[in-house]
Formats: sequence, C-alpha cells, structure tokens
Amino acid sequence: MTNSRSGTGAAWWLVALGIAVALPWIFFDWSASKHSGFALTLLSEIGLMSVFALSYNMQMGQAGLLSFGHAILFGLGGYSTAHALNAIQKSGAWIPLEVVPLIGGLGGLGFGIVFGFLATRQRSTAFAMITLGLGELVTAAAMMFMGFFGGEGGISTNRVIERSLFGASYAPAWQVYYLVLAWAFIAAILMKLQTQTPLGKMANAQRDNFERTQFVGYDPRRIRFYQYTLSGFFAGIAGALYAILYEIVTFDAVAAPKAANALLASYIGGVGTFFGPVIGAIIVVLLQSGLSLLSNAWLLYLGVLFIAMVMYAPGGIAELAARHGPIARSGRLAELALPYLRLLPAVLLCLAGFVLLVELASFITIGEGQGKKLAVGGAAIDAHTATPWVAAGVALVLGGLWLRREARFFARRWDELIESAKADEGASR
Repeated sequence: MTNSRSGTGAAWWLVALGIAVALPWIFFDWSASKHSGFALTLLSEIGLMSVFALSYNMQMGQAGLLSFGHAILFGLGGYSTAHALNAIQKSGAWIPLEVVPLIGGLGGLGFGIVFGFLATRQRSTAFAMITLGLGELVTAAAMMFMGFFGGEGGISTNRVIERSLFGASYAPAWQVYYLVLAWAFIAAILMKLQTQTPLGKMANAQRDNFERTQFVGYDPRRIRFYQYTLSGFFAGIAGALYAILYEIVTFDAVAAPKAANALLASYIGGVGTFFGPVIGAIIVVLLQSGLSLLSNAWLLYLGVLFIAMVMYAPGGIAELAARHGPIARSGRLAELALPYLRLLPAVLLCLAGFVLLVELASFITIGEGQGKKLAVGGAAIDAHTATPWVAAGVALVLGGLWLRREARFFARRWDELIESAKADEGASR
C-alpha cells in the first residue's frame, strides 16, 4: 500500500512538472517566434510565490506559528542575493547563476537564526506580535540604512553575469522562468521531505498539543526555533528568485503587504495541507497581476475571498477538494453534478450583482478621476444614473435568495451521499 501511494505521489509530481515545463509554449507567438513577456513574468512570479507560501506553511501549517513578519526572511534573502550578484560581477568570481539562489537561502537562514532566537521564545499570540514588530522594525531599517537596503530606490542588480553551468545567459525571460521552475521544484521536494522527518512530525505534535510535547521530553521552543530557521532558508530562496527575476529589491520586499501575500495564499489554498499554499499562490498572483489590470478594486475582491474562505472553508480549497474523497471512493461523485449545476446560475447572478456594485462604487470614487470609462461587454454604463445601481442591487438580492435555497438542496444531497459513502466503507470492512 505504501509503495502504491508513493508511486502515485511521484506520478503527480511528474505530471505537475510536465505541465509547468509546457506552460510557456502555450503563450508562445508562433507567427512572431517570441514568448509573451507578461505571461513568462506571471508564471515566474507564481513559481517563486509558491516557494514563499510553502515556506510560510512550514511555520503556520506545520508548527502552528502565525507570523505577520515572514516577508523579512524573503526580502533579506533577496537583498543578500542582489549584493551577491553585484559582488560577483565586480570581483569576477566564477559562481554560476544557477547556484546563486542558495546565497539567498543562506541569507534567509542566517537572519532566521537571529530573528527566530527572539520570536520563538514565545508562541501563539505573543509570537505573532513579536513577528509583527520585527517586520515593522526591518521595514523601517530598510528606509534608514542606505548601505545595505538602498533606501526607497532599493538595490539594483544584473542577472546577466555570464556565468552558467549550462551556457545560458539568462537575458531571455524564458530562461529565467525555467531557472525559477527548477528551484521551485527542488525547494518543494525538500520541504515535502522535511514534513516526514522527526523535526517535521514533532512540529505537528507541538502545534496540536503543546503540553504533551513537553511531557514526552521534547523542548517545544527548540522545535519552533528549528522550524522557523528552516522556513527562513526556503523563504530566502524565494527572495533570491525574486531578485533574479526583477533585478531590483526594494523595501516592499520586507514590508507587511508581502507577508500578507504569504498568509493569504496559505489560508485560501489550505494551511493544513502541503499543496494548498501552492493553489493559494496561483490564485493570489493571478488576482494581483491579472485582475489588477481590469479593476481598481482587486484588493477588495481578494479580501472578500479571504473572508469567505475563513468563514465557510477554513481548511481552504485543498480541504474542500479532500471532502469529496469519500464520495469519489464510493463511485458516486457524478451524482454531485446536478447539485453543482443548480448552484452555478445562482452563484453567477449573485456574483454579477456584487461585482457591478463594487465597480460602480470604484468608478465613482477612483476611476472617473483617472479618466476611465465604465463599460461591461463593450456597452458603456452611466454610473450617475439609478438604473445600473438598481440592477446590481436586484441581482445581488435575488441571487442571494436563490443561492440560499439551492444551498439547502445541495446540503441535503451532500449529506445523503456522505452517509451512503460511510455505509459502503463500513460494509467493505
């Protein structure tokens, strides 16, 4: 059974790798024989953000450490990498770019030791407040100490150092993407293996029962310190990939919004699972880089999504998918198709009303002053008339009522299938 599961897990890793390798070619312009720069940057951002979210999950998901300052490990790893790249070019040392992310990782590890020594003396709320204070401290330092941080302008660098194990220049964006992809998979595999080590298992133990961990002879503070420090190493690798991708690191890399991205990705994807933060990272990056081009209110949508997940699916998207496991194993997953189809139009109507209300409000407060035009499907909308506001309100209210009714039907059908699946499993035993 174990070998079968291991083989299945390895197969999924290979499938994911194959998809990631092929993705840039989906956006390739064959007529002009060039890649889409935006798509490659977006995919590279997803790769490094996945590493960052997984490193945060080492603290929150595995050890139960709610950190509000994880970005300092990410950003300081990025600063270390930028300085290292500049030093390599200046000194002429032969250090290939492929191993430079390790410098960022070591930077994150070193700063993780320093900050972890302070933060992990406490747990729970006290730990969260200490990390918040450390985050604000480093952000303030980034504006004051010009030598290392470069102030508001940050530290610029150049990834084309003409040193490579494979003869790549890393000037083209597609080469950078594959470098990010390689390191993302290496880091993810190492973090997955870490969950199976004694440290990883004891991190879970002190998360679930702090007192019992002490009772069996382990020091929870030391466990927290080691887990924090290791997460700093992988956060530093993500920061190094950030520095290589954008060739500049500013104070934004250590600021609270960057830490919030890791928290959002972990919670939305599923903080209690390993691959959940990767799903969350994809969603957060797409909302930031894609939706932000379409709407000034993209942060509001992200916030509403986060609140909805915490309220109705605290285990995240990964847990929602896992809940279908018993029904799938009973062979009755197809019977959920109709309940989901009945939910869909109600969800779309409710969502359309909500989005229209948000966009109308956003246009009145921001968009109009920027000289933008409000249009849906090519049709111009006058936000100063009552018609669109009434239509949005009616759609939201009717959609909400409809959704409430269909949700009851869905819940009844779901409970029936779950009970049937449990009965089938009991009979098979």
